Amino acid sequence: MAVKIRLARGGAKKRPYYRVVVADGRSPRDGKYIEKVGTHNPLLPKDHEDRIKLDVERIQYWLDQGAQPSDRVARFLDAAGLMKREARNNPNKGKPGAKALERIEEQKEKAEAAAEAAKEAKEAEKAAAAEAKAAAEAPVEEAPAEEAPVEETPAEEAPAEAAEETKE
Repeated sequence: MAVKIRLARGGAKKRPYYRVVVADGRSPRDGKYIEKVGTHNPLLPKDHEDRIKLDVERIQYWLDQGAQPSDRVARFLDAAGLMKREARNNPNKGKPGAKALERIEEQKEKAEAAAEAAKEAKEAEKAAAAEAKAAAEAPVEEAPAEEAPVEETPAEEAPAEAAEETKE
């Protein structure tokens, strides 16, 4: 039988409280266990003495019997001085995933396009300023005056025949 020293969750929703238990490796997380050997309350500050309580003698007994602690319990036991936990190194865990890499590439492309557009706008602005300066320095030639549009004469009201009919 593979014996594990692990955490069993208790407490209400969003208010966790853990028991450090010795259990068969095949039993469920919050299920049947052999012995309770401590508690862990993650809601307390890290320097609080009641955050982690361990029964050191019983844990040492179970370690001698071949019980394997979970990663989190191994951290607690390392802090208590009961066992030495090797530091892990997973360099791939910190790397962004495929979707994040795509987003980063898109952001780079957008930034390059924006920088290029800004550069082109500056060049266009400089060219416009140089053109305006050249136009200001050149002698002003008067453009030929445009002819004023001819106004149409207002149409006569009604012919004389129509006026007679209306009088009668």
